Amino acid sequence: MLEKVQIVDRIEVIESGVVQVRTKTAIMEDGEQISGTFHRHVVAPGDDYSNEDAKVQAICSAVHTAGVIAAYQAKQGI
Repeated sequence: MLEKVQIVDRIEVIESGVVQVRTKTAIMEDGEQISGTFHRHVVAPGDDYSNEDAKVQAICSAVHTAGVIAAYQAKQGI
């Protein structure tokens, strides 16, 4: 039986408050991985993260304070 499994397997916070997210997609056959790929994206301070994985939401909620958002936007010239 083939099964497609997607998991957020790495979450990193860099100094600016940007949260880097890596999602692994694995194709499994009878419990054994036969193929796998990775996709990366970032969640910047001030971005909407409501559609992210629950773990990513929790980290963004803790890291993306008003001060971090203001500093990030100032650095970006926003």
